Amino acid sequence: MTTTVFQQLAIDNIKSVFEQQFDDLINEPEWLRQQRKQAFQLFLEAGFPTRKNEAYKYTSLEQHFSGKFTYLSHALCEKINIEEVFNCDVPSLDTHLIILVNGWYYASPNQELLKQTPEGIIFGSLREAIKQHPAIVQQHLKTYFSSLASSLDYINMALMQDGLLVYIPQHAKLDKPIQVINLVVAEEAVQIYPRHLIVSESSNVVQILFCDHSLNASPFLMNGTMDIYLKDFAKVDFYRIQNAHNHSIQITNNHIYQSAHSVFKSVYVTLHGGTVRNNIYVHMNGEYSKNSMYGLWLADKNQHVDYFTHVNHNVPNAESNQFFKGILDDEATGIFSGNIYVDKNAQKTNAYQSNKNLIISQNARVRSKPQLEIYADDVKCSHGSATGKLNDDAMFYLRSRGISHKESCQLLMFAFASDITKEIEIEPLKAEIEGLVDKRLRGELSRCNRCSISCS
Repeated sequence: MTTTVFQQLAIDNIKSVFEQQFDDLINEPEWLRQQRKQAFQLFLEAGFPTRKNEAYKYTSLEQHFSGKFTYLSHALCEKINIEEVFNCDVPSLDTHLIILVNGWYYASPNQELLKQTPEGIIFGSLREAIKQHPAIVQQHLKTYFSSLASSLDYINMALMQDGLLVYIPQHAKLDKPIQVINLVVAEEAVQIYPRHLIVSESSNVVQILFCDHSLNASPFLMNGTMDIYLKDFAKVDFYRIQNAHNHSIQITNNHIYQSAHSVFKSVYVTLHGGTVRNNIYVHMNGEYSKNSMYGLWLADKNQHVDYFTHVNHNVPNAESNQFFKGILDDEATGIFSGNIYVDKNAQKTNAYQSNKNLIISQNARVRSKPQLEIYADDVKCSHGSATGKLNDDAMFYLRSRGISHKESCQLLMFAFASDITKEIEIEPLKAEIEGLVDKRLRGELSRCNRCSISCS
């Protein structure tokens, strides 16, 4: 089959699912039905992203969407054994725990779908929030109108199942982090479209942790979209840990909108996955806003990990920092493509971007493309990229101290990764993630993910 055939199959599959499901959405409000229809039409007009699109030059997705995946139109009715759920296993980390199963909010029979505190903080099922708080959701569920929206966002909006809503009103304070277990539990190949909406109006720091995990080895395709809105002076720390199996296709579309004086910090750690594509779009829409973005991916065998970032500096006096690292072994491929756009009115912009990669085997491949697009003349912007093998001098130093070759390799890889993991602000979480990274590098991560990044 040619690429054109794959693309048409992908479009036909999406069209078939949408047409089958749309008539069943009679219980949804009319504004949401219209948004779904409009998003679907935008998808048909835009077509499916292919390698001819510069942003997808090294990542082919149409072949995955052309496959046979079952669409899950209802929540899982089975009871989930919480002891079996991967919850980062941090005994000392006290969180508000939320579980999503196959794109749907999971609640036990006596559990509320949506929680609201006396201060007005709301968190829980997005579908339930549409019923109880339609004004909040309708006001912000508009990502696909963005100039940076893609076909993947349109597909997500058209086929959206459920997801997470977090709303923090002005002056409110969340008493502990929110931890979301984004879980796939299926005996057949499934396609999943979660939608998440986070809105913070508070100057108090909100900490949110996402753990993407699977309980069995059935293939799945997940195309999720997350909209994060930071109002004036809002502060959000966001962490995402991806840990699925070799038969998974994981796509995340993250849109962050920042108003004046807002501060957003994010740390993405991809421990394992078959094909992973993380799109991160940042809209610096308020003066004196700050965005700090960190990413780490570990890939071996034939895994493919692709990080695509686009930071739009639309106003003066804003700051953004990006620092991404990858460690690759076997025949794995890693992609980093980052763009910093500085509008002509965005004077006094301070923007930095860096990507560094460590290649362990001769067959691993990295494509790194940091980019600057600057239309203002009073800015401080820089970018850089470096890819190489383990440092010979450092290896010699460790070996001369009696440390074995294998352990020396392990220590150097862990030190390389720690530049990212040290940015995790929650100490128990940082310790656990560092432990998971260490196990991943040793090939000891979990019973589901038998993989190993080694040093030959």
